[in-house]
Amino acid sequence: MSDKFVKLVSTFFYIGNIPPAPGTLASAATVLVCFLLHKSLILYVLAFIIFTRLGFMVSARMEKIVGKKDPGCVVIDEVSGVMISYFMLPFNWPVVFTTFFLFRAFDMFKIYPANIMEERGGSFGIMMDDIVAGIYTNIVMQVAIRLAGII
Repeated sequence: MSDKFVKLVSTFFYIGNIPPAPGTLASAATVLVCFLLHKSLILYVLAFIIFTRLGFMVSARMEKIVGKKDPGCVVIDEVSGVMISYFMLPFNWPVVFTTFFLFRAFDMFKIYPANIMEERGGSFGIMMDDIVAGIYTNIVMQVAIRLAGII
């Protein structure tokens, strides 16, 4: 893998290089990806697998390129987390906004075991804290939607 490819993927097509909040911007861009794919479960799952696999492949290498643990420009982890967050949820504005902000909160506060996973560093640490945030978000939203009678 070339450094150029690593930078392209880890920054999610260079969105990670846009200040001041690259993680939030990547999350918002991923909502668009989720919207485009949500009608096809097969394409959605396939895209998730590809982005996640690529994230594990490139994120540790990007740490070495940048010379910093979990650099802010690496946002491919947000892509995986957001895709988990929206998995099998209805795509309407209240759900989209609530899911987005809930994911960002879980991602920022690193609730156990995300905090432990992040400490491990490397690709595992970079990717897994966002994957856990995505799982937490999806569980909360699935319960909330059912309690609200939306589904």
